[in-house]
Order: sequence, then C-alpha cells, then structure tokens
Amino acid sequence: MTETLVLPPPAQPLMKRWLRDTGYAFTALPVALAALVVVIAFVSAGLGLAVVVGGVFVLVVGTYAARGFAFVERRRLAVLAGRPVPEPTYLRAHGGDGFWRRSLTPLRDPQSWLDVVWSLVGWITATVAFSVAITWWASVLGGLSYWFWERYIPRDDSDAQSLADLIGLGDSRVADIGLISGIGLLALVTLPFAMRFAALVHASLASVLLTSRAELQGRVAHVEESRESAHRAEAGSLRKLERDIHDGPQQRLIRLGMDLGRARVQLADDPATAARTLDAAVAQTREAVEELRALSRGIAPPLLVDRGLAAAVAEMADGQPIPVQVTADVPPELPLAVETAAYFVAAEALSNVVKHSGADRADLALAVVEGRLEVTVDDNGCGGAADVPGHGLAGLRERLAGVDGALFVASPVGGPTRLRAQVPLR
Repeated sequence: MTETLVLPPPAQPLMKRWLRDTGYAFTALPVALAALVVVIAFVSAGLGLAVVVGGVFVLVVGTYAARGFAFVERRRLAVLAGRPVPEPTYLRAHGGDGFWRRSLTPLRDPQSWLDVVWSLVGWITATVAFSVAITWWASVLGGLSYWFWERYIPRDDSDAQSLADLIGLGDSRVADIGLISGIGLLALVTLPFAMRFAALVHASLASVLLTSRAELQGRVAHVEESRESAHRAEAGSLRKLERDIHDGPQQRLIRLGMDLGRARVQLADDPATAARTLDAAVAQTREAVEELRALSRGIAPPLLVDRGLAAAVAEMADGQPIPVQVTADVPPELPLAVETAAYFVAAEALSNVVKHSGADRADLALAVVEGRLEVTVDDNGCGGAADVPGHGLAGLRERLAGVDGALFVASPVGGPTRLRAQVPLR
C-alpha cells in the first residue's frame, strides 16, 4: 500500500489569482444585495408578526434563506481561496423533540444568526469591493483606449477644460492623451493589488461570520478525536504488553518455578541431575530478563529520560538483529510526549522490518523539519506493507493521532519501503 504526502497547494499563479479576485469582487454586490433584500424582508416581517404564531415561522424561513445565501458565499470563498473552506455543523432536531422544539431549531442555532447578520451587513463590504473593482477596471480600459475614442469627444470654444489643462500640462491633445493613458497604465500596473484588496475586504467579513465558528468546531472535533486516538493507542499498547508478558516472561517464570521445585526434590537423591536442572533454571532466568528488557524498550527506556531521544534510539537500533544506520539531527531537549511517540514509532517500525520485510539492513533518520519531528525508516525488503486495522501500522497511526502526528508509508510490492512519521513540536 502506498500513501503519498498531501502537501499544501502552492501559491496561486498571479494571473489565476487576479482573475479570481476580479470575479469575486464584481459578483460580491449582486449576491449581497439579493441576500439583503430577501433576508431583511423575512426577518422584518417575522419580527413584526412575532406577537402571532405565524410570525415565528416567517422568522424561521428567514433564517433558512440566510443559510442558503451563506452556503453560496462559502462556495465563492472556496473558489477565491482555491481550496475548501470550513463548513459549520448546524444544530439538528433530535428524534424525541416535540413539534415546537423541532420547528424552532434554526432559531436556537448561533450559526443561523451569524448567517442572518452577514446577509444584513455584507452589502457594506460588497459595495466597497465592487466600487474598487469597477473603478480600477474603468480606469484601465478607458485610459489605455483613450487614444482611440478621444477623437470623438466634441471640442469647441467653450470654457470646458481637459484634465491635462486643469493640472497645468497644457490644452493640447497630446498632453490630454498622454495624461489619461498614463493613468490607465498606472491602473493596469496596480490592478492585481487593487483586486486583491477588494476581494479581501469582502472575504474577511464573510470569513469571520460564516466560517470562523465552523473552524472552531473543526478544531474541537480534532482535539476530541486526538484524545480518543491517544486512549485507543494506550489501551492497545497495554493489551499488547499484557499479551507479550503472558506469552513470554510469564511462561518462563512458571517453568523456572517448576525447575526449582524439581531440583529441590532431585538434590538429595541425584545431585548431578539437580545441577543440570539448576543450570536450565539459570538459563530461563536470563532469557526472562532479556525478554523483559526488550518489552521495556517498547514502552519508554530509562535512557530516553536520562540522555534523550537520539541516544535511546541508537541503543535500540544496536539491539536489532539486522544492521541499522541511525542519523539523528535533533535538539537535545524535546517535549517528553514527542520523544515518547517518536521512540515508539522507531521501535515498532524496526520491529516490523525485522519480522515482515525480509530486509537485511535499514536506515533510521531523526530530524526537525518546519516545526515537526520527522522519523524516517527505510529498508531494502520485499515491500507491500499494508495498513490493516488491528495491525502494526494501524497502531502507529493511532499513536501518532494522539499527538496530532501523521504517518506516511510508501511500500510498493518488491520494495523498498519508506515509513515517515511527523510529530508536531508543541
């Protein structure tokens, strides 16, 4: 399975952004005026009739109309930005709600009233945006073509003066054409900046009223999901640790107890056999201790706290059955949660390489890139690593989600495999 890193979109080309700004600024006023007329009619009628039952329903219709215009404006914002914008989660009626509570649900939703406010005040910034857009475009088109249509302007002996004459450049046609054409050229040069200003004036208000609450809702949902992911990852780690202890050290300790009991019985009658049994018990003790050390490396070794991430990862890599080249370029002090997550990723990734890839070597790199700690593990194995629920990569993804991290895997069949984890430094 191959997963590619989705990078932020590159800066929009100047021409494309200029056209988007122009289209957004020119259409701002028609959309805003339509929203103003429709919503103010429903809202004012609903408030005026609020003393009767029907007025409330008219007000509800007004909020739905505002919601529709807000939806249109969000689509326009997405086109302007060249990417999706946050969509709010509107309040919904529950199955057990009564008729009145269900009917008045839109009036209990703060976002509905933000949509209404935008519909009532959006025309202000829309007027500014439209005025700037039409002024600059008129200056460009009129000024650069003045040399052509100037000849059709009637001139007589009246007191009318040209702009060039008014500012002291003379009353000749050359001065007049030169001045107006210069204004058109200046307007053309500043046109992209004027269109950007016009678009941002209107888009800023729309973003505050129509998407800021949705963005906050998204952040809250992301934090809740990260917390749940951390809990699931921790629970999965505890279950795995319990299973590993049960299958490994616990079984050896049980056998150790049995060997010691047998040696005690054999000691009086057959000291030589008892000695061999005790030797086997000592071997069982050593193996149990080694397994417990291996399990502790997967949690958080003392070396991680004492000497930092780079030293702990280097020691862990030295204990692998295949050669592992470690490259570390990280600060000596990192947040403990970041170090723990990165160490767990490195340990689990190398464990997967040894168990499943068939590789005879691996490279592990630690680096800080743009405020994120990156852990990259490359191997020359057979590839084909799959992100299957309940298995190693899925556990890594859960662990990283708990610290707002991300996991990216490129593993074509036949290899090689690259695993890269990113953990924000926060």
